[in-house]
Amino acid sequence: MDAKITKLLKISGFKAIFALKILIRQADMDEILQQIRTDLRRSMNGIASKSMREKGLHYKLNFGVDVPRLRELSKRYPIDAQLAELLWRQETRELKILATMLYPVHEFDMDKADEWVKEIPNHEIREQVSMNLFQKLDFADKLVQKWTDSKDEEVRTSGYWLFARLLIVKSGLVNKTNQNEIMEKMISDLSAGSYFLRLSAQRALTFLGRTAESFSKKILDGIQDLQTSGDAAKKEIFDSLSFEFTDFPD
Repeated sequence: MDAKITKLLKISGFKAIFALKILIRQADMDEILQQIRTDLRRSMNGIASKSMREKGLHYKLNFGVDVPRLRELSKRYPIDAQLAELLWRQETRELKILATMLYPVHEFDMDKADEWVKEIPNHEIREQVSMNLFQKLDFADKLVQKWTDSKDEEVRTSGYWLFARLLIVKSGLVNKTNQNEIMEKMISDLSAGSYFLRLSAQRALTFLGRTAESFSKKILDGIQDLQTSGDAAKKEIFDSLSFEFTDFPD
């Protein structure tokens, strides 16, 4: 990198100046990335990393740093799209989570959201990107509507999880979605083979049902078949939602 910069300094012209600016900025990003890695090593928790692996959370590299600590570290670095993209491309747990904290919300558009949702490697990252970034977008309702209608189960899972997040924070964007249509899809996916698809659907249904008695009654009516299912997982979902909504407060 230094050799390229030295070479460009000897060349005049607009293109050379532009290329030089790009190289200098890339050098800055690489330097920040190295500093972040140093900070992560200092905060490393081997026990937590091992525990995550045992629970099925597999990353190429995992420092075991908890999320509150990552939030503290994120304050040391610039809110910058290029940096966030660089971090997101790394196969390291903490760098991906930091990417969701450092991407400028106003620069994150629909195309970028559609790109990132297909690159989510596991449910932990889904939770973090939904909470730290997706739910803050002023078009989050459009993402929910689009993703919950996807044939891709992973994308649909993220759509349900984002919907749950909007319900949790009581976002006004929820009212811009077709809640009844999404509810029917989620009820249907309670019988899906994917554990995280079922989990996301159940979580979103729980928070949707809490918003109005009309929704809780529709949900209870829609899950009656699960009550007589021979599948223990489906029966557990029925029991959980039934317990949640049977005595809906006035």
